[in-house]
Amino acid sequence: MKQLKYPQPIENLIESLRQIPGIGRKTAERYAFNILSWQKQDLFNLAKVIHDMPSKISKCSTCRCLKSDQGCQFCTSTSRDTSSLCIVASVKDVFLIEETGVFKGLYHVIDHLFSPLDGQMLSKEDLAPVLERIQKLCVKEIILAFDSTLEGDATSLYLQDLVKNFSVSTTRLALGIPMGSSLDFIDEHTLSKAFVGRVSV
Repeated sequence: MKQLKYPQPIENLIESLRQIPGIGRKTAERYAFNILSWQKQDLFNLAKVIHDMPSKISKCSTCRCLKSDQGCQFCTSTSRDTSSLCIVASVKDVFLIEETGVFKGLYHVIDHLFSPLDGQMLSKEDLAPVLERIQKLCVKEIILAFDSTLEGDATSLYLQDLVKNFSVSTTRLALGIPMGSSLDFIDEHTLSKAFVGRVSV
């Protein structure tokens, strides 16, 4: 049996940290030892925050964005523009767009892009909830805010085909976003300009 480099509790912490995308063994070790240097109360606070997450954060059954136990901040708001619906691939994208302050409508998260090579498919049944919302809310504009990738383009084309018979304007973010880029790596200023300059498709 291979001898552990560190005591088991530290190894457990390192392995848990390695589950975060982009964090390798060395980085996880640095984080682990930094955490071990914290005051005991700070450790308890972190543990409590993580422990409480599953019971206090969940996905909104309407828009699929994250909501707290107080309800969805978007669906329950009376100040959002219900005639404009922004469709995104991930929850993170919602908050990236919110940071720009340029959009005051509603969101819908479809959870993933159309990517057959990765086994990520999208059917009309998968998108039925968003199609129902478009009709129920009498949406006038659909904004397709996807990554500037082949998968993002394919998803946009598929959605455009599904709503072609709806009385709705469909737009995409402007071409200020480099091809192959994920929204997660676009700075706030560029994303804001791409949103304001969105184009009809």
